[in-house]
Amino acid sequence: MNFSEVFKQSNQLCKVSPDGKYLATCVQYRLVVRDINSLQIVHLYTCLDQVMHMEWSSDSLFILCAMYKRGLVQVWSLEQPDWHCKIDEGSIGLVSSRWSPDGRHILNTTEFNLRVTVWSLCTKAVSYIKYPKACQKGVDFSADGRYMALAERRECKDYISVFVCDDWHLLRHFESETQDLAGLEWSPNSCVLAVWDSCLEYKILLYSLDGRLLSLYSAYEWSLGIKSVAWSPSSQFLAVGSYDEKVRILNHITWKKITEFEHPATIINTKAVVFKEVEKRPVVGSEDLSIHQLTVDNSLFSTQSKYEITQLPAQVPVIKPDPDRANPKIGISTLAFSADNRFLATKNGTPLSITYARPVVDAVTLLVNSTCREVTIICYMMHLCCWS
Repeated sequence: MNFSEVFKQSNQLCKVSPDGKYLATCVQYRLVVRDINSLQIVHLYTCLDQVMHMEWSSDSLFILCAMYKRGLVQVWSLEQPDWHCKIDEGSIGLVSSRWSPDGRHILNTTEFNLRVTVWSLCTKAVSYIKYPKACQKGVDFSADGRYMALAERRECKDYISVFVCDDWHLLRHFESETQDLAGLEWSPNSCVLAVWDSCLEYKILLYSLDGRLLSLYSAYEWSLGIKSVAWSPSSQFLAVGSYDEKVRILNHITWKKITEFEHPATIINTKAVVFKEVEKRPVVGSEDLSIHQLTVDNSLFSTQSKYEITQLPAQVPVIKPDPDRANPKIGISTLAFSADNRFLATKNGTPLSITYARPVVDAVTLLVNSTCREVTIICYMMHLCCWS
């Protein structure tokens, strides 16, 4: 494997364009755009202050650079390097900035979540949306880019507004039956909006595009509730991960639970495959500790790891977090469906990263039976887990 030279970056701002042709990095107040193949500098832009956030437009023609401390946003064009746009939110401040799906509008959220400002790069029109709620996921766009759902907080009640992204007019506005709305997410077919409550109450609600409540699901009461939510690519299943270390799958017809998965401490399923990360450290002798070896051989104290198949039954190492400490790492923190809807990967939020990949529903006819019914991966330093 060949590696390029090391390029400078700040605030971990390094992103590949959606079309895969360019690499953008920010170094303090400079924006550097490189060709992804040759890594040669194509464009070099100078911003007014240190860049805190950088984002590509959906068509890879523009780059947004946000400077939150000064309440500024600058937009740069790759087709016309001389063209640029500057947005100043003034004394009201700026805490978040993002693109709309069409790549021609910018949504800025002001300090204290007083409002969301929509700026148009084409018509220079400005739209204001009041009362946005500060929560985990308060804004979501439909997969087709036509609608935007926004969580609002008015008079100590939660509301949801649905906007049309073409001209940003209000399509629907309705009250949500939540105590403290924590997030919302569109289904991939843009027909259903999932809304869930804070972790203090297990409640997830399904709304149609016109604001009708389709269903309400609650697995239990008087305990920590929902931690993660994920739609399947076909919109047929909705996976809900909770703090009780279980995943419940809801179907799109009755919105009832069809199955649930656990993260057991002992895996006894004979059809399961368990991969365990094994670290290998080189044996260092006294003759290897010379000054020459320490300066020349950088791999003397390097650690290598590999994955080995563990015999069943397999004991999963579990470290119980301290519930008295803030933000304990418990519950299902990550959910990810495979592209063909057949498998679901789940990550339990224990100090040891344990990922399960298993069939969604054994009884569903569209799922093809396979020899391996469950895969478990145990590793000690997991930073990235994704489907191919």
